[in-house]
Amino acid sequence: MFESVSDCGADMQSMWINIDGRFEELQIPHDRAEVMPGVQWGMPENLFTPAFWKYQSEAQVRRRRYGNHRLGANLLEEISVCLLGGYGIPAEMGLLAFERLRDNGLLDGTASEDDLRAMLSSPFEGDGRSRKYRFANQKAKYLSRSLAEARQLNDLGGDKSSRDALLALPGIGPKTASWVIRNHYDSDEVAIIDIHLHRAGLLMNLFGKESDPAKDYFALEDAFLSFANAIAVRASVLDAVIWDYMRRIGPTAIRPRTAAVSPKAQLELVL
Repeated sequence: MFESVSDCGADMQSMWINIDGRFEELQIPHDRAEVMPGVQWGMPENLFTPAFWKYQSEAQVRRRRYGNHRLGANLLEEISVCLLGGYGIPAEMGLLAFERLRDNGLLDGTASEDDLRAMLSSPFEGDGRSRKYRFANQKAKYLSRSLAEARQLNDLGGDKSSRDALLALPGIGPKTASWVIRNHYDSDEVAIIDIHLHRAGLLMNLFGKESDPAKDYFALEDAFLSFANAIAVRASVLDAVIWDYMRRIGPTAIRPRTAAVSPKAQLELVL
Protein backbone atom coordinates (compact mmCIF):
# COMPACT_ATOMS: atom_id res chain seq x y z
CA MET A 1 0.00 0.00 0.00
CA PHE A 2 1.22 3.52 -0.78
CA GLU A 3 0.37 6.70 1.08
CA SER A 4 1.50 10.25 0.53
CA VAL A 5 1.10 13.35 2.67
CA SER A 6 2.30 16.86 1.95
CA ASP A 7 3.89 19.14 4.50
CA CYS A 8 3.30 22.88 4.49
CA GLY A 9 6.90 23.77 5.24
CA ALA A 10 8.33 26.88 3.61
CA ASP A 11 10.87 25.20 1.35
CA MET A 12 10.16 21.47 1.31
CA GLN A 13 7.29 19.01 1.35
CA SER A 14 7.36 15.43 2.54
CA MET A 15 5.86 12.24 1.17
CA TRP A 16 5.73 8.85 2.80
CA ILE A 17 5.91 5.56 0.98
CA ASN A 18 4.41 2.58 2.77
CA ILE A 19 5.86 -0.69 1.53
CA ASP A 20 4.45 -3.65 3.44
CA GLY A 21 4.18 -1.66 6.65
CA ARG A 22 7.60 -0.05 6.38
CA PHE A 23 7.37 3.72 5.98
CA GLU A 24 10.01 5.77 4.23
CA GLU A 25 9.94 9.55 4.13
CA LEU A 26 11.14 11.46 1.09
CA GLN A 27 11.44 15.23 0.87
CA ILE A 28 11.01 17.22 -2.30
CA PRO A 29 10.82 20.97 -2.96
CA HIS A 30 7.67 22.92 -2.14
CA ASP A 31 4.77 22.54 -4.55
CA ARG A 32 5.25 26.04 -6.02
CA ALA A 33 8.97 25.56 -6.59
CA GLU A 34 9.99 24.98 -10.20
CA VAL A 35 11.48 21.70 -11.34
CA MET A 36 12.36 23.38 -14.61
CA PRO A 37 11.40 26.79 -15.97
CA GLY A 38 7.60 26.95 -16.10
CA VAL A 39 7.12 23.51 -14.50
CA GLN A 40 6.11 23.56 -10.83
CA TRP A 41 6.56 20.55 -8.56
CA GLY A 42 2.95 20.45 -7.43
CA MET A 43 1.88 18.03 -4.72
CA PRO A 44 2.24 14.22 -4.81
CA GLU A 45 -1.46 13.68 -4.15
CA ASN A 46 -2.41 15.74 -7.21
CA LEU A 47 -2.65 13.78 -10.43
CA PHE A 48 0.02 14.17 -13.12
CA THR A 49 2.19 16.72 -11.31
CA PRO A 50 5.97 16.24 -11.22
CA ALA A 51 5.60 15.40 -7.51
CA PHE A 52 3.02 12.74 -8.41
CA TRP A 53 5.37 11.10 -10.91
CA LYS A 54 8.30 11.34 -8.51
CA TYR A 55 6.22 9.62 -5.83
CA GLN A 56 4.92 6.90 -8.12
CA SER A 57 8.37 6.18 -9.55
CA GLU A 58 10.00 5.96 -6.13
CA ALA A 59 7.23 3.68 -4.88
CA GLN A 60 7.47 1.40 -7.92
CA VAL A 61 11.25 1.10 -7.63
CA ARG A 62 10.82 0.00 -4.03
CA ARG A 63 8.26 -2.55 -5.16
CA ARG A 64 10.87 -3.82 -7.66
CA ARG A 65 8.68 -3.00 -10.64
CA TYR A 66 9.62 -1.51 -14.01
CA GLY A 67 13.18 -2.75 -13.61
CA ASN A 68 13.30 -5.12 -16.58
CA HIS A 69 12.21 -3.74 -19.93
CA ARG A 70 13.38 -6.50 -22.26
CA LEU A 71 10.68 -8.22 -24.28
CA GLY A 72 12.89 -10.20 -26.65
CA ALA A 73 15.70 -12.68 -26.04
CA ASN A 74 18.06 -10.92 -28.45
CA LEU A 75 18.34 -7.72 -30.46
CA LEU A 76 16.43 -9.07 -33.48
CA GLU A 77 13.54 -10.10 -31.26
CA GLU A 78 13.56 -6.72 -29.53
CA ILE A 79 13.41 -4.95 -32.87
CA SER A 80 10.54 -7.24 -33.86
CA VAL A 81 8.38 -6.74 -30.80
CA CYS A 82 8.83 -2.97 -30.89
CA LEU A 83 8.15 -2.77 -34.63
CA LEU A 84 5.02 -4.91 -34.24
CA GLY A 85 3.66 -2.56 -31.58
CA GLY A 86 3.24 1.18 -31.73
CA TYR A 87 0.60 3.56 -33.01
CA GLY A 88 -2.82 2.04 -33.60
CA ILE A 89 -1.86 -1.36 -32.21
CA PRO A 90 -2.74 -2.20 -28.59
CA ALA A 91 0.23 -3.44 -26.58
CA GLU A 92 -1.46 -6.78 -25.99
CA MET A 93 -2.01 -7.36 -29.72
CA GLY A 94 1.57 -6.45 -30.52
CA LEU A 95 2.78 -9.04 -28.03
CA LEU A 96 0.47 -11.69 -29.46
CA ALA A 97 1.82 -11.05 -32.95
CA PHE A 98 5.39 -11.16 -31.71
CA GLU A 99 4.87 -14.43 -29.85
CA ARG A 100 3.31 -16.07 -32.91
CA LEU A 101 6.19 -15.08 -35.18
CA ARG A 102 8.80 -16.00 -32.58
CA ASP A 103 7.26 -19.39 -31.87
CA ASN A 104 7.23 -20.15 -35.58
CA GLY A 105 10.90 -19.27 -35.98
CA LEU A 106 10.33 -16.24 -38.21
CA LEU A 107 12.41 -13.63 -36.39
CA ASP A 108 15.96 -14.59 -37.30
CA GLY A 109 16.15 -12.25 -40.29
CA THR A 110 15.63 -14.90 -42.97
CA ALA A 111 11.81 -15.02 -43.17
CA SER A 112 10.19 -13.74 -46.34
CA GLU A 113 7.71 -10.91 -46.44
CA ASP A 114 5.04 -13.34 -47.67
CA ASP A 115 5.56 -15.72 -44.74
CA LEU A 116 5.39 -12.89 -42.24
CA ARG A 117 2.29 -11.46 -43.89
CA ALA A 118 0.53 -14.82 -43.82
CA MET A 119 1.21 -15.22 -40.11
CA LEU A 120 0.13 -11.69 -39.26
CA SER A 121 -3.01 -11.88 -41.40
CA SER A 122 -4.33 -15.02 -39.74
CA PRO A 123 -6.85 -14.16 -36.96
CA PHE A 124 -5.78 -14.25 -33.34
CA GLU A 125 -8.05 -16.16 -31.00
CA GLY A 126 -8.39 -15.22 -27.36
CA ASP A 127 -10.93 -14.31 -24.71
CA GLY A 128 -13.61 -16.11 -26.70
CA ARG A 129 -13.27 -13.88 -29.75
CA SER A 130 -11.31 -13.53 -32.93
CA ARG A 131 -9.15 -10.47 -33.55
CA LYS A 132 -7.12 -9.24 -36.49
CA TYR A 133 -3.72 -7.62 -36.43
CA ARG A 134 -3.82 -4.22 -38.11
CA PHE A 135 -1.33 -3.17 -40.80
CA ALA A 136 -0.27 -6.77 -41.53
CA ASN A 137 0.99 -5.90 -45.04
CA GLN A 138 2.99 -2.88 -43.96
CA LYS A 139 4.50 -4.52 -40.89
CA ALA A 140 5.46 -7.67 -42.80
CA LYS A 141 7.33 -5.56 -45.35
CA TYR A 142 9.18 -3.53 -42.76
CA LEU A 143 9.92 -6.51 -40.54
CA SER A 144 11.39 -8.70 -43.28
CA ARG A 145 13.68 -5.93 -44.51
CA SER A 146 14.66 -4.54 -41.10
CA LEU A 147 15.58 -7.92 -39.63
CA ALA A 148 17.58 -8.89 -42.70
CA GLU A 149 19.61 -5.67 -42.42
CA ALA A 150 19.87 -5.86 -38.63
CA ARG A 151 21.63 -9.21 -38.90
CA GLN A 152 24.61 -7.30 -40.27
CA LEU A 153 24.82 -4.92 -37.32
CA ASN A 154 27.49 -5.37 -34.71
CA ASP A 155 26.19 -5.51 -31.16
CA LEU A 156 24.96 -2.05 -30.28
CA GLY A 157 24.96 -0.19 -26.98
CA GLY A 158 22.55 2.00 -25.08
CA ASP A 159 23.55 5.38 -26.47
CA LYS A 160 22.06 7.67 -29.07
CA SER A 161 24.60 6.71 -31.74
CA SER A 162 23.31 3.14 -31.47
CA ARG A 163 19.80 4.45 -31.98
CA ASP A 164 21.00 6.20 -35.11
CA ALA A 165 22.04 2.82 -36.51
CA LEU A 166 18.50 1.53 -35.98
CA LEU A 167 17.00 4.62 -37.61
CA ALA A 168 18.59 3.48 -40.86
CA LEU A 169 16.44 0.33 -40.87
CA PRO A 170 13.20 0.28 -42.92
CA GLY A 171 10.08 1.31 -41.01
CA ILE A 172 11.90 2.32 -37.84
CA GLY A 173 11.48 5.89 -36.65
CA PRO A 174 12.74 7.68 -33.52
CA LYS A 175 10.11 6.24 -31.19
CA THR A 176 10.60 2.61 -32.25
CA ALA A 177 14.39 2.93 -32.27
CA SER A 178 14.32 4.50 -28.81
CA TRP A 179 12.02 1.76 -27.59
CA VAL A 180 14.46 -0.92 -28.76
CA ILE A 181 17.46 0.80 -27.15
CA ARG A 182 15.65 1.49 -23.88
CA ASN A 183 14.34 -2.06 -23.61
CA HIS A 184 17.32 -4.08 -24.73
CA TYR A 185 20.08 -2.06 -23.11
CA ASP A 186 18.19 -0.65 -20.10
CA SER A 187 19.22 2.75 -21.39
CA ASP A 188 18.55 6.11 -19.74
CA GLU A 189 19.96 8.05 -22.69
CA VAL A 190 16.82 7.89 -24.83
CA ALA A 191 13.07 8.26 -24.26
CA ILE A 192 9.97 6.80 -25.89
CA ILE A 193 7.90 9.87 -26.72
CA ASP A 194 4.54 8.36 -27.65
CA ILE A 195 1.01 9.69 -27.26
CA HIS A 196 0.88 8.72 -23.58
CA LEU A 197 4.15 10.35 -22.58
CA HIS A 198 3.33 13.39 -24.68
CA ARG A 199 -0.02 13.80 -22.92
CA ALA A 200 1.68 13.62 -19.54
CA GLY A 201 4.20 16.24 -20.63
CA LEU A 202 1.43 18.57 -21.75
CA LEU A 203 -0.36 18.22 -18.42
CA MET A 204 2.81 19.22 -16.58
CA ASN A 205 3.55 22.11 -18.92
CA LEU A 206 6.78 20.31 -19.77
CA PHE A 207 5.89 20.26 -23.47
CA GLY A 208 4.43 23.13 -25.45
CA LYS A 209 0.78 22.94 -26.45
CA GLU A 210 1.65 23.01 -30.13
CA SER A 211 4.37 20.37 -29.87
CA ASP A 212 4.09 17.25 -31.99
CA PRO A 213 6.17 14.07 -31.43
CA ALA A 214 6.13 13.43 -35.17
CA LYS A 215 7.88 16.75 -35.82
CA ASP A 216 9.62 17.62 -32.56
CA TYR A 217 10.70 14.22 -31.30
CA PHE A 218 14.28 14.98 -30.31
CA ALA A 219 13.46 18.32 -28.66
CA LEU A 220 10.72 16.62 -26.63
CA GLU A 221 13.10 13.84 -25.72
CA ASP A 222 15.71 16.32 -24.49
CA ALA A 223 13.05 18.02 -22.33
CA PHE A 224 11.93 14.71 -20.87
CA LEU A 225 15.47 13.54 -20.11
CA SER A 226 16.20 16.86 -18.41
CA PHE A 227 13.00 16.48 -16.40
CA ALA A 228 13.91 12.95 -15.27
CA ASN A 229 17.31 14.21 -14.18
CA ALA A 230 15.74 17.16 -12.35
CA ILE A 231 13.48 14.92 -10.24
CA ALA A 232 16.25 12.33 -9.76
CA VAL A 233 14.46 9.37 -11.36
CA ARG A 234 15.98 7.09 -13.98
CA ALA A 235 14.59 8.08 -17.37
CA SER A 236 13.88 4.45 -18.30
CA VAL A 237 11.85 3.91 -15.13
CA LEU A 238 9.99 7.22 -15.36
CA ASP A 239 9.18 6.57 -19.02
CA ALA A 240 7.73 3.14 -18.21
CA VAL A 241 5.75 4.34 -15.17
CA ILE A 242 4.18 7.24 -17.07
CA TRP A 243 3.37 5.08 -20.09
CA ASP A 244 1.66 2.42 -18.00
CA TYR A 245 -0.42 4.93 -16.02
CA MET A 246 -1.44 7.08 -18.95
CA ARG A 247 -2.48 4.23 -21.23
CA ARG A 248 -4.70 2.72 -18.51
CA ILE A 249 -6.17 6.02 -17.40
CA GLY A 250 -6.85 7.09 -20.97
CA PRO A 251 -9.25 10.01 -21.51
CA THR A 252 -9.52 10.76 -17.78
CA ALA A 253 -6.03 12.22 -18.06
CA ILE A 254 -7.49 15.39 -19.56
CA ARG A 255 -8.81 16.47 -16.15
CA PRO A 256 -7.21 19.58 -14.60
CA ARG A 257 -3.64 18.95 -13.50
CA THR A 258 -4.47 20.10 -9.94
CA ALA A 259 -7.06 17.37 -9.42
CA ALA A 260 -6.35 15.41 -6.27
CA VAL A 261 -6.25 11.65 -6.04
CA SER A 262 -6.68 9.76 -2.81
CA PRO A 263 -4.10 7.22 -1.60
CA LYS A 264 -6.68 4.49 -2.28
CA ALA A 265 -7.13 5.69 -5.86
CA GLN A 266 -3.36 5.80 -6.33
CA LEU A 267 -3.16 2.19 -5.20
CA GLU A 268 -5.89 1.20 -7.66
CA LEU A 269 -3.95 2.89 -10.48
CA VAL A 270 -0.81 1.00 -9.52
CA LEU A 271 -2.53 -2.38 -9.48
